[in-house]
Amino acid sequence: MGIRWAKQMRDTFGVPFLWLVSLIYFTQGFRSFVWTAVSYHMKDMLKLSPSALQFVVSVAYSPWSIKPIYGILSDCIPIRGRKRIPYLLISTVLSLLPWLVLGLTTSLRSSSNSLAAFLTVQNFGSAMADVVIDAMIAEAVRSEHAEFSGDLQSLSWSAMALGGICGSLLGGYTLSNLRIDTIFLLFSVLPTIQLLSCALVEEAPAGSKSTPDHSKQQHIEYEADVTFSSGNGSFTKTLKSGTSRRKKSSHKNAERKTKSIKSEIREQQNGLLAARGYLSLKSAAYSLCRAFRKPMILRPMAWFFFSNITVPNLSTHMFYYQTEVLHLEASFLGTVRVIGWFGLMLGTYIYNRYLKHMKLRKILMFAHIGLATVILFDIILVSRSHVQFAIPDKYMVLWGSALGDAINQFKMMPFLIISGQLCPPGIEGTLFALFMSINNLSSTLGSFLGAALASVLNISSGSFDNLPLGITVQLAATLVPIAFLFLIPKEATGLTSQ
Repeated sequence: MGIRWAKQMRDTFGVPFLWLVSLIYFTQGFRSFVWTAVSYHMKDMLKLSPSALQFVVSVAYSPWSIKPIYGILSDCIPIRGRKRIPYLLISTVLSLLPWLVLGLTTSLRSSSNSLAAFLTVQNFGSAMADVVIDAMIAEAVRSEHAEFSGDLQSLSWSAMALGGICGSLLGGYTLSNLRIDTIFLLFSVLPTIQLLSCALVEEAPAGSKSTPDHSKQQHIEYEADVTFSSGNGSFTKTLKSGTSRRKKSSHKNAERKTKSIKSEIREQQNGLLAARGYLSLKSAAYSLCRAFRKPMILRPMAWFFFSNITVPNLSTHMFYYQTEVLHLEASFLGTVRVIGWFGLMLGTYIYNRYLKHMKLRKILMFAHIGLATVILFDIILVSRSHVQFAIPDKYMVLWGSALGDAINQFKMMPFLIISGQLCPPGIEGTLFALFMSINNLSSTLGSFLGAALASVLNISSGSFDNLPLGITVQLAATLVPIAFLFLIPKEATGLTSQ
């Protein structure tokens, strides 16, 4: 069955397209390889406090909060008649160059400001590539290949999970054995392969209704050449009996007129393209607003935004606690992330196997209760209550990470499926990117809230006395969104948009 499925996918979409999808998602997961090194570099070399580190990382990830802009550009403004591949090339270059520059220039990675600037550019490229490949997948399965929608999503998640596992395993090892500049340069190999792979995928020109007809243009230019070089019959005879000077003069006049008409045609086409681009943007904005007003889109998005922004994120402070107080090695924390990726895949399987027919309100309620339970593991860890039961610190960290990533999937999967189903033709990238931007923006604001909470409680590197109180506040905040589940349509399930 697996071989037959793979052959059907290959015959339907082609090997280059499937390879590009797998590579981009693998690279997104493999980013943990280099971001582990970035976290340790800012902590140990730049000596940033937990709140400062969390602020820098949040700023660097800000390009993920404006993904609809990338979607609108790729949906409405083709480059050389293509809507996806040119933007994928641009985004890949933007995600490649920062790692090369940081790897080759010591001074730029020794300053938190320059490092944050280059990391922001890199995230700009990664976010744009994510939007474009999501749009390509949505276009590929929207109509005649809709039965492969789940298969492509499974391929995407599997590739990203595999990348995350490999990146997490190698990240801790390389951090202990290689310099940070070498790690940056090693990671740049993947964007380089991605850049070369873009040339293997053929993209059909944008729809004939929205792009100029080049065959007609060539035909008009050909007729202009014939008209002004041959003329009528009597004029041809006159040319044959005239002098060579008159003949050359006539040809020069004909060439001038031909060039003039070609110039006018190009000007008209440029104006037509500009007008069509404006109309396309206007139509996309209207379609986006109309789709966004649908209760099945607006209400879950509002709840999802609220559910993230109300929970202060203290993950950076936990990272400092684990490394400075518990003295956990980088290799072990890499293993923790691997367990987290396996938890993510387990959560995806449990959702698809048992939960997708459940009511969405019930899924989300259980998800937040589960997340609160996972935060309880952190409270036990920082309060050292587990020591009296002879439970090692590593077990607490491992179980908390695995369960947390698995339960988070119970929140993500329903929204990913619903948003993919309701993407109107023509703005696939924009609507899907809008959903993910709401998630990213709310997570970023949750990180700022966590930094503010830590500042109020005076939680910093070397001062973790109030960390149990901060995590207790985080636990209580995790239960607050349950009271607002009325924003979710009552009959909606995790599979359909009723």
